[in-house]
Amino acid sequence: MSRMGHVILLGDSVFDNARYVPGGPSVIEHTRRALPAGWRATLLAVDGSVASGVRAQLDRLPADATQLVVSVGGNDALGHSALIHNAAAASFAEVLHRLGEICVAFQADYRAMLQALAAKGLPTIVCTVYDAIPGLGLPDLTGLRLFNEVILREAFRAGLSVIDLRLICREAADYASTSPIEPSAQGGGKIARVVARAVAESGGPTAGSRVFA
Repeated sequence: MSRMGHVILLGDSVFDNARYVPGGPSVIEHTRRALPAGWRATLLAVDGSVASGVRAQLDRLPADATQLVVSVGGNDALGHSALIHNAAAASFAEVLHRLGEICVAFQADYRAMLQALAAKGLPTIVCTVYDAIPGLGLPDLTGLRLFNEVILREAFRAGLSVIDLRLICREAADYASTSPIEPSAQGGGKIARVVARAVAESGGPTAGSRVFA
């Protein structure tokens, strides 16, 4: 990878995790260290963001940006956790119908986000939502699978490469002790190294999909 690049991290606290790793390197710091000499990385991701909020982050896109990496979807899923834990239903079919409606809405938001990213004409990589979070129960894990199905389907539909965080952050120590849904310094380092490899090995906007882990 001899050419210079400027990698932009978009999305949520998977990238914007500095407040959860006091005294340790954040994902953006890890990423800057992992990239080759002369490359730059800029953090536009904002803690708490959902898929529909990424378009606003693009308003701050640097003019010299060369590649986009976005990690979003976890907060979209978190916003529907009450359905999994508290909602009453008359039948299993009703539960599936409600989950289906949530997936349809998320798919629309995620597709609109990808269209906004595509309009920038830059190579783009998206991330799945990790699921080895300490204390995560089977209902939550099942719900996340639905959101990850949407992410993968829409990414492959758009011909984008994917960083599968489910295969990267697999240990309890990969998650912050201050907030277990955020990456720790260890987990952030793992993520950053795969980000650096993915931007090095993935091609242009129409190069086709690859999975990095």
